[in-house]
Amino acid sequence: MEKIKNLWLGFAEKHPGASKWIREGGLFVIVSNLITVLKYFMLLFLPLAFAGLPKVDFGFPGIDITLFGETFKWNIIGYDAAHGGLPYFCAYMIAMVVGECINFPIQRSFVFRSKGNIWYQGMWYLIAFCIVTCIVNSINCIWVAVAGMFVPDWLYNIGTTVLNGGVSMVVFFFVNKIIFPEGEAKKAEA
Repeated sequence: MEKIKNLWLGFAEKHPGASKWIREGGLFVIVSNLITVLKYFMLLFLPLAFAGLPKVDFGFPGIDITLFGETFKWNIIGYDAAHGGLPYFCAYMIAMVVGECINFPIQRSFVFRSKGNIWYQGMWYLIAFCIVTCIVNSINCIWVAVAGMFVPDWLYNIGTTVLNGGVSMVVFFFVNKIIFPEGEAKKAEA
């Protein structure tokens, strides 16, 4: 183990920029995947908590699309009644929000070692989360409709989580590199 540590320290000394990217990238992937697993388990069980809600179309813009013989409403945000509707949307959003509320401080403090303005960083993280969620949800509503014809719920929930986690992970790594500069916040000069 000491030999590996010395190899890494030697590499980091010779290539500080590359070693920082590797450390941040590796930790980012580990943390993101752990959060993705948490989201999966939440998405597996949370729909049961919302089973009492009316199973109605809940989404925007609700454009009818037919793929592989399955007609569904394509939404940027939300789901049609046949594919979960309001109950699934509530479960999905709670899983995503809880996951990101855990992810944000870990990525900020541990992975990127940032001590910048938390409110500024949180605002940009929220904006990125909203944009990425709309993009991923617009893809996910297609996945849920088509996969729902061929595989059981537990399996398409894995696909939903991997899709959401995978796309989010790639986008958020670069977002985090920008909004979480390492070290102390820079003070504006007078």
